[in-house]
Amino acid sequence: MSGWTADELRTIAKVDELEVASRRPDGSLRPFVTIWFTVAGDDLYIRSAHGPQNGWFRRATQSGTGRVRIRSVEKDVVFEDGADAPHAAIDTALRAKYDRYGPGPVGAIVGPSAAEVTLRVVPTP
Repeated sequence: MSGWTADELRTIAKVDELEVASRRPDGSLRPFVTIWFTVAGDDLYIRSAHGPQNGWFRRATQSGTGRVRIRSVEKDVVFEDGADAPHAAIDTALRAKYDRYGPGPVGAIVGPSAAEVTLRVVPTP
């Protein structure tokens, strides 16, 4: 179970961007960063378009926790390693959602190299 409700997933799936913020060691939130994402099955996934050294990605993986905002949905979350994610399904969903922006931007978040920069976003109770 992903922790997202069916209503939340329906709302989230209609949106192109989300805002993500990781937590600092003192528990405070870093500034929100706007990124692309997708829903695959009952899970929400985010990827770094600029590799594992991208600032938001590095901070999210280091802290492991944060918050996402997507329209009316705002939740505290855990960032889980996406190594075992359904990468082919994520690639397909990202292409369907963002292909209108062209091959360059979409190419940065799909394919074999994107697997290492995939995080599953799980709401905390």
